Amino acid sequence: MHPLLARPSRLLTVILLAALFGVPLAWVLTVLTPRPWLAALAFAVPMQVVFAFIALSAWWVCRRYPMHEGITSRAVSAQLMAALQASAVWAALGAPLAVLLVRTIPDYDLSRYDILRDLGVVLLAGMPLYLLSATAHYLYLTIEATHAAQRRILETEVGAREAEVRALRAQLNPHFLFNSLNSINALIGSEPEGARRMCERLGDFLRRTLALSARDEVTLGEELELVERYLGIEQVRFGERLRVERAVDPDAAACRVPPLLLQPLVENAIKHGIQDLIEGGAVRIEARLDDGALRVVVENPVDVDAPARRGEGVGLDNVRRRLAAFGARDANLRSERKGDRFRVTLIMPARTGTEVLHG
Repeated sequence: MHPLLARPSRLLTVILLAALFGVPLAWVLTVLTPRPWLAALAFAVPMQVVFAFIALSAWWVCRRYPMHEGITSRAVSAQLMAALQASAVWAALGAPLAVLLVRTIPDYDLSRYDILRDLGVVLLAGMPLYLLSATAHYLYLTIEATHAAQRRILETEVGAREAEVRALRAQLNPHFLFNSLNSINALIGSEPEGARRMCERLGDFLRRTLALSARDEVTLGEELELVERYLGIEQVRFGERLRVERAVDPDAAACRVPPLLLQPLVENAIKHGIQDLIEGGAVRIEARLDDGALRVVVENPVDVDAPARRGEGVGLDNVRRRLAAFGARDANLRSERKGDRFRVTLIMPARTGTEVLHG
């Protein structure tokens, strides 16, 4: 169906515009052959309304002969032939109307020659009007094709984003699970009870992980609860070597973040910091609001004699990709090492629900 015929409001608009176009046609006919103005309108207005629907046939001709690669001789020939046919049909429909008006309107005594001249004007006017309609239809189809291409691009981007999010979710859990299973295996022989506790905590952590990863956003407080479960697993392995310091502002805990965002940062702090130190150390987690932004800091000690690592590792790379995948373009993640301390700082707009916090 033609787009203009899909809604009654559009159909009414077509009829009203066509009726207005009947006024200049009536003026031309009156100039050629003097006649009562109302009689001229009685012929021209219905004729323009009829032609408006005839001209809509250009929609199907334009779709049959598109101009994706520019103007072609085939398309031009098809449109010229359609314009001639439309004009001929329009003139043919005008003949009985003209005769009817001559017989029913007093003082409207046009001769047969005058009627034929009117129909000739209709025939000549029909071709440029039809070609104008075809041009408008080609423009509409071009705009429609552009919008369709933009929709396809957007759908592709959304699909790619969802695929990347699923890949990141799948990548985070196996990475941590591999390390945990290795730790359990090491504890089985020397400390069976520790291995059992670690299995229980690992199961609890994975259940919580699955629940949170199915959501697009979680509160920072929920994310920190997941980190607590992770740290509980690691403390079975490290014992007193692993200590945790927390400084979390309650307002910051209410902010929303992508799920599974902090666990890779804390895992990095343990893997590349605490694990390499004989005496262990403290992982410090800070979260506060700073001028409308959420600021999260994960800090850990490092071996001063250990060479600096090249790159940022899988954990930080995953966090960066995760922020990008969730559309957090304004987020800033940076890492720095100063002496025996390594710090990762995450700054992103502070949001609770859909609102952005300002101070």
